Amino acid sequence: MMKHYVRLACFVGGALFGSAGVKLLTSKDAKKAYTHITAAGLRMKDSVMETVTDLQENAADILAAAKDINEARAAQEAEAQVEGREA
Repeated sequence: MMKHYVRLACFVGGALFGSAGVKLLTSKDAKKAYTHITAAGLRMKDSVMETVTDLQENAADILAAAKDINEARAAQEAEAQVEGREA
């Protein structure tokens, strides 16, 4: 019989805590906190996107420079082969 009272007490306590939790989560203070957290998240997203854009631009510059180096090297090697055949 005591188990039933304990279970009933737990149920009632949970229901009261749940009701209080819902009131707390829907309060003006909570809404203000959610708004500030969301704004901070958006600022963080913008910062990350700027970093990603900079990284992509740098990677594109590095790739273009590497291609130029390889093209110049290939041209030098081709020139050296032509000179070797002529000699």
